Amino acid sequence: MVSLFRKRRLAILIIPGLALFLTQTLSLQAAEITDQQEPPVSVVSASREGHEGLASYYARRYKGRRTHSGVRYDPKKLTAAHPTLPLGTRVKVVALGTKREVTVTVNDRCRKRSQPFIDLSRAAARKLGIIGKGLAKVRIIPLDDAS
Repeated sequence: MVSLFRKRRLAILIIPGLALFLTQTLSLQAAEITDQQEPPVSVVSASREGHEGLASYYARRYKGRRTHSGVRYDPKKLTAAHPTLPLGTRVKVVALGTKREVTVTVNDRCRKRSQPFIDLSRAAARKLGIIGKGLAKVRIIPLDDAS
């Protein structure tokens, strides 16, 4: 008799939790579907002025994890993640607020977004002066091999 009571009690706790979980994940799945339907923004261009976008930096927990290119992420190196630029591309990133600039190498991928976006290593973010701010408006300028 006691075990039947415990089973009912457990079911009463699990069912609402499962329903809450499903309703929360449905909104996330809908957001992913709408992101996939938008045409991808191509940042690769021959323009010298580049594109304005947002920059953030890697969280500490990614230190030592493998990037999309296969190398391990090192927060002390000047690297970045970008959704569309080819791996190995050198990019000049200029912070529009501070006018500081840094040249980074794309060695990872980040989620595709509706506007140009770059995810910087902590060293690059420190040089731009965006550590602690989270996001900053930047100009992303792909460099030629001759630069």
